[in-house]
Amino acid sequence: METREKIIKVAIKEFSQFGVKSVTMDQIAREAGMSKKTIYQEFSDKKQLVYETFSGELEVNACRMMQLEDDADGVIEHLIAFSKFLRERFTDMHPMVLNEIKRYYPESWALFEKFKEDCAISNLENLLERGKELGYFRPEINSRLLAMMRLEQISFLFDPVKFNPVRINLVELQLQMFEHFLYGIFTDKGRAAYEEKMNHQH
Repeated sequence: METREKIIKVAIKEFSQFGVKSVTMDQIAREAGMSKKTIYQEFSDKKQLVYETFSGELEVNACRMMQLEDDADGVIEHLIAFSKFLRERFTDMHPMVLNEIKRYYPESWALFEKFKEDCAISNLENLLERGKELGYFRPEINSRLLAMMRLEQISFLFDPVKFNPVRINLVELQLQMFEHFLYGIFTDKGRAAYEEKMNHQH
């Protein structure tokens, strides 16, 4: 593994476990088994390391979302796969990561906003349109607006002032809100198909 790749891999692990703000370059160097000087030969400062680490993770997410589209047999399967993806993605993530990036690393946060606009919103909008055509979702919904709303929900739920991670399981919160969203747009046909598939999953 190249030095740069190793640093990023360690940074992802440390940021995910402890949050972004509290992790120091000394800590990353120690965990990577190299000097801090070596890290600064690859990254000018922590801001650049956060930017490149976050950028790489968003690319992974974008690829995963495209893979969900390819792998899923239909709309309901896609929804279940996305629910599983949410659980996997957020279970090991420190609850303050997104909030800290938004507050302290605006350049990195701009990447997240671009990811939402270019990938996540369009992906969900297409899914909603397919679901409407198949009779799973209410035909009168505005797919674009609901896709935008849904992505804002995901971000909003990481606000520690409103949802204290000490008292609230954020993975469970995300999954509860996802189901709340789905049941608001399902037709009877969609709800029945979703519940049948979920029962088979269990």
